[in-house]
Amino acid sequence: MTPHRIGLVVPSSNVTVETEIPALLARHPSAVFSFHSSRMRMHQVSPEELRAMNAQRERCVDELADAGVDALLYACLVAVMAQGAGEHERTEKAVTEQLAARDAHPAVLSSAGALVEGLRALGARRIALVTPYLRPLAEEVVAYLRAEGFDVVDWAALEVGDNAEVGCIPGARVLAAARGLDLAQADALVISACVQMPSLDLVEPAETEFGLPVLSAATAGAYALLRSLNLAPRLPGAGRLLAGPLPSRG
Repeated sequence: MTPHRIGLVVPSSNVTVETEIPALLARHPSAVFSFHSSRMRMHQVSPEELRAMNAQRERCVDELADAGVDALLYACLVAVMAQGAGEHERTEKAVTEQLAARDAHPAVLSSAGALVEGLRALGARRIALVTPYLRPLAEEVVAYLRAEGFDVVDWAALEVGDNAEVGCIPGARVLAAARGLDLAQADALVISACVQMPSLDLVEPAETEFGLPVLSAATAGAYALLRSLNLAPRLPGAGRLLAGPLPSRG
């Protein structure tokens, strides 16, 4: 079976997305995948470093075009959302056009767009989320999701600015933050609104504990990748989003 080639554009200090996305997609019952990354320099999760990182995008996209990937995921949620409402659509369009100029036509996605897609697939309107970011950047993420039509009923910022440290945040701390949220009106919980903050071991326990759909940037990314490749978005142990047919959004 020929693997589907997945291209990942990641911050240089990110070590989680290249672990969690392959771990998720390895659970697919009828497809296999290979993973190919290109890195943009970024260490501190600050507006300045995020803008400097985004400026490296074209080089990374060219490198992944050389690898002939079937799908490309721009895997830094906050780098996109911090640029203002609708940025995931502008980024995906620019990357698609850059690839087309080289006669390359993979599916193009972003972690920001994947989270929006995943929430809509669940039919969620009122959401809560846990972010690792310093509060000003967390507020940008909340504003972005509100601009996409979601009612963010509560949210938490863990105030970690060093991206390497984000990858080491223990699951107990993330769950404690989720327990501090008011979830009474929430349709869904985003347990990790960041591809660098580990989440895979938290999604299903959190669904059991809180009694509502739970997703993360990683599970949303896997869902969007599978959909873009016309593969069934069903993966065991990854929460309601990837559990099977979802209700019609009507």
